Formats: sequence, C-alpha cells, structure tokens
Amino acid sequence: MELNANDNPNANHNMKRLLLSVLLFFAAQLSTFNFQLSTGIGSAHAQGWPSNYGGVMLQGFYWNSYAETKWTNLESQTDELAGSFDLIWVPQSGWCGSTNNMGYTPKYYWNQRSAFGTEAELRSMIKTFKDRGTGMIADVVVNHRESISGWYTFPAETYNGVTYQMTSADVCANDDGGKTATQAAKEGVSLSSNNDTGEDWDGCRDLDHNSENVQKIIKAYTKYLIDDLGYSGFRYDMVKGFYASFIATYNNYAKPQFSVGEYWDSNNAIKNWISYTKGDGSTPTSAAFDFQFRYNVRDAINNSDWTKLKSDNRLIADNYYKPYAVTFVENHDMEYRSASEQQDPIKKDTIQANAFLLAMPGTPCVFLPHWLAYKNEIKSLIEARKLAGVTNTSSYTTKASTTNYYAAEVTGSNVNLYVVVGKAGSVSSSTPFVSTSDYQEILSGYGYRYLVAKKDGFNHAWLDKASGEYDGEISVRCIALTTNSAAKLVYTTDGSEPTVSSTSIASGNSLHLTQSCTLKLGLVIDGKVVDTVTKTYEIAEFTPHTATIYCRVFNTLKSSWPTMNYYLWTGSSTELNGNWPGKQITETVEIGGQTWYKQTVDITSASYSVNAVFSTGTGSPQTIDVTGIKDDAFFVIKNSVLEDGKYDVTDVTSSYQQYVGVEGVTYDADAEQKLAIFDLQGRRVQHTLPGHVYIRGGKKFLAR
Repeated sequence: MELNANDNPNANHNMKRLLLSVLLFFAAQLSTFNFQLSTGIGSAHAQGWPSNYGGVMLQGFYWNSYAETKWTNLESQTDELAGSFDLIWVPQSGWCGSTNNMGYTPKYYWNQRSAFGTEAELRSMIKTFKDRGTGMIADVVVNHRESISGWYTFPAETYNGVTYQMTSADVCANDDGGKTATQAAKEGVSLSSNNDTGEDWDGCRDLDHNSENVQKIIKAYTKYLIDDLGYSGFRYDMVKGFYASFIATYNNYAKPQFSVGEYWDSNNAIKNWISYTKGDGSTPTSAAFDFQFRYNVRDAINNSDWTKLKSDNRLIADNYYKPYAVTFVENHDMEYRSASEQQDPIKKDTIQANAFLLAMPGTPCVFLPHWLAYKNEIKSLIEARKLAGVTNTSSYTTKASTTNYYAAEVTGSNVNLYVVVGKAGSVSSSTPFVSTSDYQEILSGYGYRYLVAKKDGFNHAWLDKASGEYDGEISVRCIALTTNSAAKLVYTTDGSEPTVSSTSIASGNSLHLTQSCTLKLGLVIDGKVVDTVTKTYEIAEFTPHTATIYCRVFNTLKSSWPTMNYYLWTGSSTELNGNWPGKQITETVEIGGQTWYKQTVDITSASYSVNAVFSTGTGSPQTIDVTGIKDDAFFVIKNSVLEDGKYDVTDVTSSYQQYVGVEGVTYDADAEQKLAIFDLQGRRVQHTLPGHVYIRGGKKFLAR
C-alpha cells in the first residue's frame, strides 16, 4: 500500500512514528548482529570458533585423574586457573555407571553424576569459573552410547516434562562389523536400516545420526549443556564416527560459543571435516584439533631435529583454516600412562614444546600434566602471548630452522613476538642472531627464548616471573618495553602503587627476593607512571634435603644392561660421581614390585639441581641426558633408541613416589571391605586403584 500525506491529516505524525519504529527495529537488529558477530551467540548458524580469538585453553584432566580433577578440586583452583586460562575442557560429565570411568562410554545424558563429582558440584564449578570469565568446554560423546543392560537397552530420561529414550532402531545397521545385527536377529529386534556414516567403534553401540529420534535427543542434550548447566562450548569426541554435517545440526540448535572436534587424521582430512561442518551455512560451525601441529612438535623433540617445526602441513599454516585450529602438543590419548600403555608421548623437552605452542597462531590447549610440572613458566608464557596480542588468526614467519633450534616471528595485534625453541645449550642470547636494536628479550628458560619487537607507542613494564609459589629465593628481571630512551622503572614490594619517586631499577636488572611479597613495577615516561605490572610471590623458605635417584631398565633390556652406571653433574658442571661414565651403582631397592638402582644426593639450595646420564659397562650403551633433578625421582630406561644412538628415558615419578618411605607395606586382596579407606593425603576414598598405597585401620596397604 502506498502512503500519501495528503490523504490523512494524521499521516505526517503516523509516518514519523512508522519511520521511528523502523529505525529502532533496524538499530536493534544491527546491535544484535554486532553482538552475535563478536560472541558467536544467537546467530542463525553457530560460527564454530571466534575470529581473532586470543584465549588459551586447558585440558583440565588426564587419564584416570579421578581424584586430582574432581569438580571440587578444580573449583578450588579457580583463582589460579582463571588467571591464565580462558577455557577449560573437562571430562564428559554424565553418569556412565561407575565411579571409575573417564566418560567415553556414556549411558546417561541428563544424569550428571559422574566419576568426577555430583551435578551440584558440577554446576558450582561451572558457575564459579564463568563468574571469573573462564568458560567450561564439555566433552560431548555422541558417536556411540553404552546400554544399561544387554546390547541396546538405553535409559528413559525425562527432562522438562519430555521423556527421551533411544531404542535398538537408533543403532546403525552395520554396528560392530555386523555383530550387533547378529545379536538383534537372535533377540528378534530391529536395528536402523541405515549404515554408519563414519568409522565403526567396537565397544559401544554406534548411533544412527540420520534417525530423527537420535537427532531430537542429542539436540535436546546439547542445548541442556549450554542453557541449563552453563557450559560455554563443546569438544566433540570421535567425530570420525559420523558425518560432519550433523555437527552443524547440533551446533546450530544448541549455539555453543566454542566447538572443537577430535578428527584424528591427516591435515587435508581435517580441513575437509571443518568445511563439512558448514551444513547448509557458509561458515564452519566447528574448529578442530590441529593434530599435525602436534606431530610436528613430537617429531622435532623425539628425533632431536627442530627443522620439523617448519612444516606447512598443519592448520595454522593455512589462512582460511587457522582460526579453526586448536593446537596442542599432548593429550590423554598420547601421554605415557604405564609400562603396558606407553601411548605416544613427547619424551623430553616438554617446556620447549609449550613455549612453541603458546607463541604460535591457533587456540593453544595446554595439557594438565604439563601445567602441573611447569606451572609458573607456563603462566609467564601465556602472559607474554597476551602481551603481544597473538590470536588464532595471527601470521608467522620462520626466521631460522636448523637441527638444533627453530625460530619464528609471530604478528601480534599489539606487538610482534619472536620465539626461539630448541636443544638445551643451543638456544642462547646469540642464537639465532637477533638485533638488540630491534627486539627485547622478555623470557628465557630451558631451551627457549621469547622476545618482542621494539615499537613506538608500545610502553609496558614487564617482570619475567609470574605470580605464584616458589621454593626458596628467586631473581626477577625487570624490563622496560619502550623505545623511549629516557624512560625509567620504579618499584615497590609492599603492595603500594609505585610513584615517580619510588625506588628505581635499570631495565634488564634483577631483584633478588628472599621473602613473600607483592611486587609492583612501574614504567615512568615524561614524569608519569604510564604502566604498572603487579606480581604476588609466595616464597617458601628453602630447606636443605636429600633427593634419591631411582632407575631401572625396561624388562626386555635386562639381559643387555646387566649393570648400572650413574654419571651425575650439577648445574655448575661439577661432577658428582667422577669422570664419565661415573660410578657403578650397586645399591638396589624393591618398590612397586620392581627392582630399582638408587643413589641419594644432597640438594643444598633452591637453585641447586642434579643432571644424570645412565649407562652400563664402560659407558655404552647410554641414555639421553636427564636434567633438573631436585627431589626423589624415578626413571625407566626404555627399549627405544633415538637417532643419536642414545636410549630414551621415561620419568615415572608420579606413579612411584607414593611408595617412598612407606614401611611394612603388605598386599591385601580384600581392598573393598567396609572399613573406611583413606589415601596418603588423608582423603576418604570409595574405591581403590591397583598399585596405589592406602591407609585403613591405621595401617598402610597396597591395593592390587
């Protein structure tokens, strides 16, 4: 209908009201569009992963980490974890029928009692972290499902008045290579008429995602995870098991802010999967783990060849796909679990791996055991990444690539970050050559360096030690990141704000701290403090102690390794057991059913550590270097020879240190009697784990 102002005396007034309404409508739509663009929430199609995202993710668990990563334990670490991580990926939180289940054989979707805690504890953890700005990533396992009895008896679950239940007709026709169909024929029931759209997994029933019932249930489940429990996003397990288009179906319905799929395959296959998650939209609805990035790092470290990091065969090397790259260097499927489950771990140089990870584009996902081992260093690496403004769309240029080290310059939104990683001893202040007139070093450690480009207008104070707990005295380097030659640094150690008249320190010099304090460093330019950085250091008084070094060879090596030599030296290169190959060790001890060689050394200061090489005979064969020993440690010489002819060594301290000092250990076949059982930290436990020491009735026992 055409409007004419002359037809109605109120037309002008009505027209103004109409135009105002239209303008307000479009303004609201534009505001909503901008919000959706920035957050990825509420759009018609989920965007998979935000562009220019500078966050860092933590895989907040490892295999069998039931006690260590229960919901209450993670929540108790909110202050520290939220200070470094923007996202935390946690295990599948639905009930799997056992308190000893990692969640990858799901039974229930709406029963959120799991091996890691109750639903109330889960909700509390998610909310506590969200209030601090850290989102939880749910492990969504929907490729397959475990029945509660028989082959395909799935639970009926009622949520918001609707009952959801899968049946045998929701199971793929060719599940378990035809074994399920054979069983169905015996029982006189029907499976779906559709075959699996992806890889089969022999263990649970593979779900037919073409089934309307399956789609209805999974859509309701994923929306429940976001809207009710409060998760921020999904990590989809085993997405090779069904078409990627179904990811679009679920994500467009539930609208997670973040989605990442575990498509464990080649680089091109992962790219194709990301593209297929578009569904009927124009934008991928999910990111993917950059497995080839991980393999580049593994090969560089395990083969002692750092040129492997120059690969273009990874998601972050492609400008279109790198926003959808979630990078990592190790996870629960690759970590060393035990002698019988060695998996595919990084064998050494873990901190170098993380230094490379946290400098490069993509969204880095740090593995919890690495965080626990190098917490304060990883904090500083994350702070440096965010200082430079490195994001999932940053570009990078290889600056040097040799067997001994690799260097790259990464473009940050604030300033460029220069990273060097490599063999310990090969990465120094002169390797590779970086002009001090163009760059300033902000971090350095065992086999890595971080530098930032000098840039006009980039004015920051920097401390090279992160806030945290430290054993004994520490030295903290104070750095003025500025091109202003007249700038100066001032500081306080009592928590007060530094002023232009506070104590000054030259850029590059270090403060030697022996007591806990809050250190504030200010950058002064033109008579004003223009930037202040604050760190809180909890410094424990160092107590001299002894450290026992335990070592044994892998069982298949015993015949070729009849004796054991320890060659030991300190950080100052003082030899403790004489010249190479050191001395033959004859003292042994039985621990955990294994015979270990042992030698005890004195740790005399917080900075004192011992390095070791193990060998036999006159020094051949020998192992790689083992460095930084400060406390009791257990090492296993593996039946694995690296390219340089040296045997690899696995640190298994976490599995065996619990036995040290436990006297009168007895084997108890009845570890499940009703008498209360406690772990060595005094926490009551419901179930024991084989090979672990517990306290019951005031006595220690070894469960098996």
